[in-house]
Amino acid sequence: MKEDLKKLSPPELEQLLEGLGQPRWRVDEIRRWLYHGGAKEIGAMTSLPGELRERLAADFRISLPAVTGREKAGDGTIKLCLELEDGAPCESVLIAGESRFTQCLSSQSGCPLGCTFCQTGRMGLRRSLTASEIVDQWLVAAAEAGEGARISNLVYMGMGEPLLNYRALRESVEIFTAEWGAGLSPSRITVSTAGIVPAIDRMGREMPAVNLAVSLNAPEDSLRDRLMPVNRKYPLAVLMDALRRYPERRRRLTIEYVLLGKTNDSPVMARKLARLLRGLRCKVNLIPFNPHSGLPFSAPSEEAIQRFQDVLKQAGYTAPVRRSKGAEVAAACGQLGVDQR
Repeated sequence: MKEDLKKLSPPELEQLLEGLGQPRWRVDEIRRWLYHGGAKEIGAMTSLPGELRERLAADFRISLPAVTGREKAGDGTIKLCLELEDGAPCESVLIAGESRFTQCLSSQSGCPLGCTFCQTGRMGLRRSLTASEIVDQWLVAAAEAGEGARISNLVYMGMGEPLLNYRALRESVEIFTAEWGAGLSPSRITVSTAGIVPAIDRMGREMPAVNLAVSLNAPEDSLRDRLMPVNRKYPLAVLMDALRRYPERRRRLTIEYVLLGKTNDSPVMARKLARLLRGLRCKVNLIPFNPHSGLPFSAPSEEAIQRFQDVLKQAGYTAPVRRSKGAEVAAACGQLGVDQR
């Protein structure tokens, strides 16, 4: 089978073109066709010399994942079920706004972290996605969203832990922010992590303009160990130290806290959370748990949500309640996942 042209890194593409007697600037021209232009075949790259197109087409192709399912919720949320070339499944979600979409991207097929409240964790890890496969979700979604639809924000909050696939994460962010790619500002991109401390430090050095969100979900190690096994490797004290040394920037860090009924949603937990976050410039997104079959948790009551929020507000934190969209098609936070096949 011919190799996918999108999978070539810029140095690899430059080396290929040099061997074909082409100037270095053709790298950006080809990448503009692949991403900004959305070319689906090499012959469509009409600004390239005909001989170059023929020689590229002899050895390369342009692929996209197959759309195996498309579900639309009443609130406008669209869940796309994709199949990668080796059969690995992947899901991506378009969250509808007033005149635009936010896209939730997956970085892995499945996830290795095994968070007990997350459907994706039940899949285990199939494999990590390449940078081009991450960007392919955006290319497919742009076509599925319809003519005139605009994807203005990207969040790495789908299947997988993006900081365990750091190289592909960084390369995909480069494509999304490049003029020849999506042309997005880094401030419109958010990476969510369960707390992979070495990669948080690296992201602070290499991608400080991209927004960072941390899925915390418990203010004490004993509970977080049970909910999120990654805490046994990077306990709260280690994680909080990493967040406190994260580079200062215009936007605050985001702490994501999934409220699980009668598990982590009490005022006592809220006070412990306020103490844990003391001195950290952040906001706290409160996310009521989205029930899913087979997961041993329930949604919090409205009273519990309000009490938890009140404690944080009294402690001086911004703590909006994020009502997930797309729950009716299993597209909401923590619901992405496919059955073992």
